[in-house]
Amino acid sequence: MDARLNLFGNAVGGKFLRYINSAGKVVSDSTLPAATQELVKIRASQINGCGFCTDMHTKDATHAGETAIRLNMVAAWREATVFTDAERAALELVEQGTRIADAAGGVSDEAWANAARHHDEDQLAALVVLIALINTYNRVNVIVRQPAGDYQPGQFG
Repeated sequence: MDARLNLFGNAVGGKFLRYINSAGKVVSDSTLPAATQELVKIRASQINGCGFCTDMHTKDATHAGETAIRLNMVAAWREATVFTDAERAALELVEQGTRIADAAGGVSDEAWANAARHHDEDQLAALVVLIALINTYNRVNVIVRQPAGDYQPGQFG
């Protein structure tokens, strides 16, 4: 399977991806725990059906020391006992932030308040922009049908 369009090989697509990759560095350099960042990226990617990002972020998380048990439970995090309260709050926020069209009011006040109980203002800002960023990556990859399975940790720097 080949992608419909090689975005990295296209002048417009490549320039756009370089800009959003730079924006992503702000989040990766934030105080939001790296494990939480990967869990958020994995959950949004699962919801959006983005195989490329699901592959990438599960492999990156594994490479960073995340356990198979936790990775296998991301899709069923509500019933899982392996996540902290802060991680659970972030997972709820990413689900509601990814499924905006499914809820009349977008992200609920309850989900926001729970996230705010566990994350300081900088971490909340990082969560918000990370949710927006991973949803952008997911949409780009789904639209072009970016193949999944061959990603190697660290492949993009």
